Amino acid sequence: MNLPNKLTVTRLVLVLVFAIFAFPYPSYMQFMNSGNFFADTKEYFALAVYIIASLTDFADGHIARKNNLVTNFGKFLDPIADKLLVTAALLSLTGVSLMYLWAALIILAREFMVSGIRMLAASNGVVIAAGTLGKAKMVVQTAAIIVLLTVGIIPDRFGTLIKAGYMCGNIIMALAVILTIVSGIEYICKNKNVLSTDKKPEE
Repeated sequence: MNLPNKLTVTRLVLVLVFAIFAFPYPSYMQFMNSGNFFADTKEYFALAVYIIASLTDFADGHIARKNNLVTNFGKFLDPIADKLLVTAALLSLTGVSLMYLWAALIILAREFMVSGIRMLAASNGVVIAAGTLGKAKMVVQTAAIIVLLTVGIIPDRFGTLIKAGYMCGNIIMALAVILTIVSGIEYICKNKNVLSTDKKPEE
């Protein structure tokens, strides 16, 4: 396994680590929510883990292209790792009411649709790489998630700053939703033959 693929696998592991820190715990696990070091710092660790995981996404693709280490395994696993990380982040943010549920549902619906088409193509021996619009969507989406996760660590006494960060994060997320819809439509149009015939889709 080459270095880019190792980074991708690392990102998969970081998804679980992120979830441990980012997700709210039920009321009967109150000790996980307040009164101890874990509860007092978990939002900081969640933000740090998400940023690190996002950097591995940039690094694995850059290293793979620069050193001609692009593999079908990487093309297949990298989008899965990305989608799991984004799914975990969106669910955690909606769980603590830092973003709108409808925005998360639109983004996740697009990800499931794309994953379905990609798996169908893979069953015919074809690997579909991410397109330009899809990559732009991921960048904007990542920025929005980082802003909203940062809002979660701002002390309550800075109410004005929290409101400004919340508004800014959701404006960026709205742009991500628009790119999600547009890139999803583009993806379907480019690869509609996967759903209708046995012809190979465009890569």
